[in-house]
Amino acid sequence: MVAPAHNEEENVASLVEEVGSALGSLGLGFEFVIVDDGSTDATRARVQALMPDRPWLRCIAMADTPPGSGNGQSAAFHAGFRAARGRLIAVLDADLQNDPADLPAMLELMDREKADMVQGDRSHARQDAAIRKWGSVVGRKFRLWLLGDRIRDTGCSLRVMRREIALALPLEFKGLHRFIPVTAASLGYKVVEMPVRHRPRLAGRTKYGMGVAKRAIPGLIDCLAVRWMRSRRRSVAGVEISCGPALGGPALRAVSPGSESRTTPDSSEHA
Repeated sequence: MVAPAHNEEENVASLVEEVGSALGSLGLGFEFVIVDDGSTDATRARVQALMPDRPWLRCIAMADTPPGSGNGQSAAFHAGFRAARGRLIAVLDADLQNDPADLPAMLELMDREKADMVQGDRSHARQDAAIRKWGSVVGRKFRLWLLGDRIRDTGCSLRVMRREIALALPLEFKGLHRFIPVTAASLGYKVVEMPVRHRPRLAGRTKYGMGVAKRAIPGLIDCLAVRWMRSRRRSVAGVEISCGPALGGPALRAVSPGSESRTTPDSSEHA
């Protein structure tokens, strides 16, 4: 589990408790990585105070953070994904609007549908101001028009994905966290959606900019950038050649994104 946090001192303790309860009930090994993205309050100190009694809790501090601001969610996710060690990686916001109690059902759906990613969908119960809901509708229209993206709520941070997807995302580019589901789908991975709960923010301040110039125009530019990157992407696959056990002949094993390793019929488990 990875959660970026910027000035969330009032929320992190409850967040850690809820995540621990949701994932601990599954009887699986897990870790929770909170990425402190340039907080100027006591966010980091409060996470550190919780760590001694919770060996599964980790804190990553973003380097070279501009004073008084953060590097942004894309950069924080990028750092968190590379620090995470799980086979599956789940993400959520640190403001308590996402409900960690949805995670067990998301994992069950992922297994049942043989999916590579489960994307949360808050659209049926979103607890946000009208300007944010309106912005999401406009953004969804842009993504459908430019990218063919039919994900209902790509802005919902609550999602679970295979580790390989998280590491393949181009999150070193600012704003690309908004395109995680469509990027995963374009790489050949199976993405399914699931309705999730959404709660009003009870503490702290939203980091959402309300100005059109601050959100809509950069969002359109980001859509165009993602479209350009997709048009330039090439399919790259490698074929491993080893010696067959019977006659010394070649055995081939090909690996491609979104699929399991495949071995040709004339090879064996030793290939």
